[in-house]
Amino acid sequence: MPTVLVVNSGSSSFKYQLIDVETERTLASGLVERIGDATGAAEHRAMTYEDTSSGETGDDATPIEERWIIERAIPDHTAGFRVMLDAFAEHGPSLQEHAPIAVGHRVVHGGKRFFEPTVVTDLVKINIEDISELAPLHNPANLQGITAAQAAFPDVPHVAVFDTAFHQTIPAAAYTYAIDAELAAKHRVRRYGFHGTSHKFVSEAAAAYLDRPLGELKQIVFHLGNGASVCAVDGGRSVDTSMGMTPLEGLVMGTRSGDIDPAVLFHLHRKAGLGFDELDTLLNRRSGLLGLSGTGDMRDVTDAASNGDEAAQLALDVTVHRLRHYLGAYLAVLGGLDIVVFTAGVGENAPQIRAGAVQGLEGLGIVLNEERNAERVRGIRVISTDDSPVTVLVVPTNEELEIARQTVAALA
Repeated sequence: MPTVLVVNSGSSSFKYQLIDVETERTLASGLVERIGDATGAAEHRAMTYEDTSSGETGDDATPIEERWIIERAIPDHTAGFRVMLDAFAEHGPSLQEHAPIAVGHRVVHGGKRFFEPTVVTDLVKINIEDISELAPLHNPANLQGITAAQAAFPDVPHVAVFDTAFHQTIPAAAYTYAIDAELAAKHRVRRYGFHGTSHKFVSEAAAAYLDRPLGELKQIVFHLGNGASVCAVDGGRSVDTSMGMTPLEGLVMGTRSGDIDPAVLFHLHRKAGLGFDELDTLLNRRSGLLGLSGTGDMRDVTDAASNGDEAAQLALDVTVHRLRHYLGAYLAVLGGLDIVVFTAGVGENAPQIRAGAVQGLEGLGIVLNEERNAERVRGIRVISTDDSPVTVLVVPTNEELEIARQTVAALA
């Protein structure tokens, strides 16, 4: 039973999943965190599945999950991988019986150099490090995870899967900022886009669910979580996306502002005395839902708004206005529309946000079924009316499975 181990590494933590290549079921998952603290922590979950004769995959079958919590000193990522290996050995599944054929790594920024999943070599690591200036909070941590994983699994290939890769098909007119061209080229200033693994997975899953050819579909995909982005997908290819050189641009997010007039920064520097680091913190950590309402959690914002909190209601209104702004823009970019997809934590679980994004757009062919939208059910589902010219879907994302698929493809 060949497997792929998928790793998503941060500066003080990493997540992992062991995925069966043939059934695409998750056999185990976990989180190692507080790396470098006096006491680290790990959570390991092992999944088993009842035998069925219907050929159900892990997406359809409900796993039986066992969970263990581990606490010990975890000084670095290498020690973290030892904790992970110990958890597999003690609690299963056995990595001898389910030996990984490869390790797939999420890497946030690939610049313009990486446009497909790439087997990790020393040169690839050097290039990921060089691109780190574009994602200083992410790429160095991703590299730490790769290095530690290579030590833990020295005999299998490691594959880097880049968040930005799916967006390498965006045309120059969409990725070019209108600033001094020589300066932009020298410092690699352009739109790159993020959440690419999610946008790719979800757009393909939507086409498969509707049994329609991916190459013939025009889709707008909303990935709405604490980080949020929207992507225009034409025939399975990204042609525009809301995030830019960094994940700050675009939609209103949990703590990020999204789109803002750049002159606001000059104004706050001159009038409020904010320095560059303070402005960075403001836009990335103290803005978005948090800045508008006092909380970055959409559930809390929605609850507060329903209880009459005016600041929370404004936060919802601003969020929905930005969604509608991009929906209209990308409908124009695509020159038509077949499917609107909502995914990720907010997209999958916030019917009020979905309704707001498409409400009153019947003239554009988008007709929401309010009862379907309000249902709390799992899995892919249609929330538009049967006669809506544009199909509106909720599609649960699975970035780890997409990374596993791309890892296998890179070895072919």
